[in-house]
Amino acid sequence: MSGRICVVTGANRGIGREVARQLALAGDLVVLTARDLRKAERAAGELREALKASGGAVRASGGAVRASGGAVSASGGAVEAWRLDVSEPGSVERFAREVGDAHGRVDVLVNNAAIHYDTWQRAADADLTVVREALETNLLGAWQVTQALLPLLRASAHGRVANVSSEAGSLASMGSGTPAYAVSKAGLNALTRMLAADLRRDGILVNAVCPGWVATDMGGPGGRPVAEGAASVLWAVDLPDGGPTGGFYRDGRPVPW
Repeated sequence: MSGRICVVTGANRGIGREVARQLALAGDLVVLTARDLRKAERAAGELREALKASGGAVRASGGAVRASGGAVSASGGAVEAWRLDVSEPGSVERFAREVGDAHGRVDVLVNNAAIHYDTWQRAADADLTVVREALETNLLGAWQVTQALLPLLRASAHGRVANVSSEAGSLASMGSGTPAYAVSKAGLNALTRMLAADLRRDGILVNAVCPGWVATDMGGPGGRPVAEGAASVLWAVDLPDGGPTGGFYRDGRPVPW
């Protein structure tokens, strides 16, 4: 399934960056996004070096919200750096318009951008400003990006949406900790179910994925390697036509809602 156009939000670091790396090395064109274009450029540049090391060349690219330059590996993979703030409707609309102009379709959307793993809070006295910020990015951000890219996903023969969630959003095991993060991820899980039902007729598979506790800037030390967390996301990205949709998974196995 190489040669796809893959949008990965919040991909300048952590799981998003690793997902972007593995997609590009597998031969996909990755639209790597971040709120800060300079951070997207830096991450994309590092991934391009990895692609060139695997035998790639450099090609030019343009666009008002993306960086110039893109490395193409021997297998056809490439990385482009784009600015996207998922919490800003104007940024999302502009991004969708320019991706459409540049590529005409999107085969894969990985809604990875997330903020506020608020381990310092409890639900009873949580700072609701922090909660609102988490909802704007973690839930509403994923929602509006998906809506904006739907025409391009429908233009794909094999559309896939992977919402990067967390077991923190599972009602089955939820406590009072990390309230902003947990509530936003529970909402993302609900959105996953609803979008999957809406898009089933279009053949677009939509699933929520828990990468597990991963050693990233957000997850902190002690978690499993980032490549293992990314592999959980890639499982949902690489599902065959007719595969499961509307589920919540970690490492390809269901997680209790």
